[in-house]
Amino acid sequence: MKRIAIQGLVGSFHDIAAHQYFEGEQIQLICCATFEDVFAQMQQDPTVIGMLAIENTIVGEHKLHIEHCICCLPDDDWDTLTEVHSHPVALMQCRGFLATHPALKAVEGEDTAGSAKLIAEGQLRHQAAICSAAAARLYGLKVLEDHIEDNKHNYTRFLVVSNPAKADMMRALNESDKSSLVFSLDHKAGSLSHVLSVLSFYDINLTKIQSLPVIGHEWEYLFYVDVTYDNITRYRQCIDAIMPLTKELKILGEYQNGKQSA
Repeated sequence: MKRIAIQGLVGSFHDIAAHQYFEGEQIQLICCATFEDVFAQMQQDPTVIGMLAIENTIVGEHKLHIEHCICCLPDDDWDTLTEVHSHPVALMQCRGFLATHPALKAVEGEDTAGSAKLIAEGQLRHQAAICSAAAARLYGLKVLEDHIEDNKHNYTRFLVVSNPAKADMMRALNESDKSSLVFSLDHKAGSLSHVLSVLSFYDINLTKIQSLPVIGHEWEYLFYVDVTYDNITRYRQCIDAIMPLTKELKILGEYQNGKQSA
């Protein structure tokens, strides 16, 4: 049985993503209040695997279709509701829907499923929650309307992380076709261009690039990139060629490109 640490409660999108990624396997959820708690669980027990809604060692990813519903106690209805509770991101993802219900006061919570649980266990009348339909059913709430998210094609990328010493239990490296890297460069013209040229030469596809300043070092940046590849040998040759061009390079994880939920 795999022990999976997630941020949030049973019924949260982290829970759904974990069960989809480890479909067919027995898992035990460790529900944590924060991402820091997830990593603390992994530090205490190296066999614990973390599931994080982006972005230890990355050993897998899963893309979850995010669909929100609005739900309440069975005795409540549209004409009795005054507040709607959810995670700030979920509230933002449903701004268009909430704009059509200006009488509802939006209240930020720590978790989508946690908001549903709070209403159900406290029997809080006149209050609704925005969460997944699965969470609404789990906590015995009535779904007033489903699919209320503004973007009907919104997917969240969840990363599966593991203690480096236990990473091999999750996947065989030779089966990987995606990698996440971080590197720093000298502050001089063309340094990033040289790295990108090497990626192109080895037919490595760049799917993401993000730069963040190095705190305390003016004009120095860390570059976070995701790459995909069809040939593991060409990928490893590319890493060897890039290494001398960087001040420091670290492979955050090599894994299989995550499947997308329906």
